[in-house]
Amino acid sequence: MADLDDVSKAIIEQLQEDGRRPYATIGRAVGLSEAAVRQRVQRLLDAGVMQIVAVTDPLQLGFPRQAMVGVRTTGDLEQTADLLAEIPEVDYVVITAGSFDLLAEVVAKGDDHLLEILKQIRAVPGVLTTEAFMYLKLRKQTYSWGTT
Repeated sequence: MADLDDVSKAIIEQLQEDGRRPYATIGRAVGLSEAAVRQRVQRLLDAGVMQIVAVTDPLQLGFPRQAMVGVRTTGDLEQTADLLAEIPEVDYVVITAGSFDLLAEVVAKGDDHLLEILKQIRAVPGVLTTEAFMYLKLRKQTYSWGTT
């Protein structure tokens, strides 16, 4: 676990607001030079503390149907999770404790496409059962945690 000082946290907060914010602007906000910010950001990236990525909106990209799929398995959980992760429409896989062994978030072009994805998931070796929870409306999605 990384032990971040207040300046590193402030840099991360700046980038969480706008991942394209110039280092000079961040430097003014946190009291460092542009070069110092650049070095800190690179260290945070190299340490795996953060990533700077483009976050897309599935609805705008032609994937209006999203669902979380609860999966019960038999056998090697990590192997099954890896196989699920290979399905292009699966954008998130997590091993869990509770009534499901795995949760997989999927994006689909519609109900027929979602059905095809569920068939693919059910065909993965080790998958016993699935339960799909279709998203009706997204109320909150944030990437601003971890700095307070």
